Amino acid sequence: MIFSSRIWQTALRSRWRGPAHCWKRQMSASVSAAELRFGQPLHETHPHLLNAGEVTPGITAQEYYNRRVKLAEALPPNSIAVLAASDIKYRSGAVFYKFHQDPDFLYLTGFNEPDALAVIEKLNDGEHNFHLYVRPKDAKAELWEGARSGIQAAEDVFNADITGDVNSLPKLLPEIVKRAKDVYTDLPNSMIPRNTLSRYLAGQEPSRTGGIASVFRDASVDVKPLRPFLNDLRVIKSEAEITNMRRAGQHSGRAITDAMRQKFDNEKDLDSFLDYWFKQDGCDGPAYVPVVAGGINANTIHYVSNDMMFKPNDMVLVDAGAEYGGYITDISRTWPVNGKFTSAQRDLYTVLLNVQRSCVSLCHTDSGFTLDKLHKVASSNLEDGLKQLGFDMSEDAISTLFPHHVGHYIGLDVHDSPGFSRSKKFDKGMCVTVEPGIYVPDDERWPAWARGIGMRIEDSVCIDNEAPYVLTTEAVKEIVDIEALKG
Repeated sequence: MIFSSRIWQTALRSRWRGPAHCWKRQMSASVSAAELRFGQPLHETHPHLLNAGEVTPGITAQEYYNRRVKLAEALPPNSIAVLAASDIKYRSGAVFYKFHQDPDFLYLTGFNEPDALAVIEKLNDGEHNFHLYVRPKDAKAELWEGARSGIQAAEDVFNADITGDVNSLPKLLPEIVKRAKDVYTDLPNSMIPRNTLSRYLAGQEPSRTGGIASVFRDASVDVKPLRPFLNDLRVIKSEAEITNMRRAGQHSGRAITDAMRQKFDNEKDLDSFLDYWFKQDGCDGPAYVPVVAGGINANTIHYVSNDMMFKPNDMVLVDAGAEYGGYITDISRTWPVNGKFTSAQRDLYTVLLNVQRSCVSLCHTDSGFTLDKLHKVASSNLEDGLKQLGFDMSEDAISTLFPHHVGHYIGLDVHDSPGFSRSKKFDKGMCVTVEPGIYVPDDERWPAWARGIGMRIEDSVCIDNEAPYVLTTEAVKEIVDIEALKG
C-alpha cells in the first residue's frame, strides 16, 4: 500500500484487486507518519529502508498479490492453502532468538511477525480470498515485545480480504475448512508449542477439539502437501527478487574481498569482521551461521566453531554471506592466511578454480543442463585434475575428496525450494550455487603435500538464457587478485 507521504489514514477500508482496480479508502482520522507503529518496517516509518509501495525491501504489494494469484490459479476450485508464521524460538526461559519468518509464509504475505495464519481460499469462480489472522494490538504486550501491526493493518497494509484475531482461530477456521473440498498445507509441523497458535497447530490446543488436525478430520477434507506448489513458484525468481539477491551478493562479495586484505590471528576475529560487514548498507545480517575454517578445519564441511588460531602457512575457508530483504547470498572463498599461495596450495587451488569457472559457464538455459548434470561434470573434471597432480583416484575416491553436491537452489532460504528436484533443466530465473570443493584427509592414501588441505570456491548464480548472471562477482577468486590484496 502506498501511504500519503505525510499522513496515514486510520480506520481505512482498503482492498487491493490487482492492476485493473485501485485502492478504495474511507478516511476518518489521521495521524502523523512519525506516530505510526507497526511490527515491521514500512515505507512511512522507514523510508530509508523501503520505497513507496514496498511491503518488504524491494518487494511491492503488487508482487505479493501476484504471488497469491499464481498460487490460487494452481489450486483446484473449492480448495484452501493454509500457512503459519514462524513461532518465536527460545534459547532458555524468556530469552529468545532473533525472529526469522517462515519463508513460505513471507513469500505469500510479506507479513514479518510471529503468531499469524494465512489462508488462500480458491473460490468456484476462479477468484480467491486472502485470509490473514494476526495478533491484535495490545499496549501491555507491546511495551515488552515491541509494536504489533494488528488486525486493521492486516487489511489496510497487507491487503487481506478477511482478517481476525489469531487467538480466535479455533472458532474461525472450522467454518473456512467446511467450505473446502481439499486442504493444502504442510502443517502441523514439529514446532515446540509455546503459545495458543503453536499449540493449536500441533494439536494440543484447545484440548476439547484436538487442534487443527481434528478440524481437518471433522470436515472430511483431503489434506495434501502444499510444498510442491510453492516450490514451483519460488524456484523461478522475479526481477525484484534477483535485484535483492544481487544487492546481497555485491555487498557480501565486497565484505569477503575486504577480509582477504586484513590480518587475523584467529577464526573468531575474521567471523566478527564479516558479521559487522553483513549488518551494514541496509542488510539484515548474516544469511546463515558462517564457516570460518583455518587449516584442516576446512575438511569439516559445516565447521562453525570458528574458535581456533590461524597458522600463517595454512589456508582459510570462508563460507558466508549477507541477507537483504529476506533474500540470501551464498559465497565460499579459500585463501592463504599470509596472503601468498605455496606451490602445493596453488596447484590444488588451480584445479578447483578451473572446475568452478567451467561449471559457472554452463549455468544458462541454452546449455540444457541441470544441477545433477553439472555435478557429474564437476566430479569428472575434478577427478581428471587430481589424477594429474598424482592422486590415486581409484575406487570412487572422488566421493571422499568431493563429498557434497556441486550446487543447490537459493532464494529466501539458503537451500531454497526444499525438495525441488536437482534433475530439472535450468530455467530462466532459477538461482543456484556452484560450489565444487576438494577436501584431502590426513591419510597415507593421498599425496603428503596435500594432506589436510580443504578448499571450496562458491558463487551464487542466476540462470539466464545465454549466459550466467553471477551475483557474487565482487568476491575475488583469481590467484593473482587474491595475492595482490596484501601487496
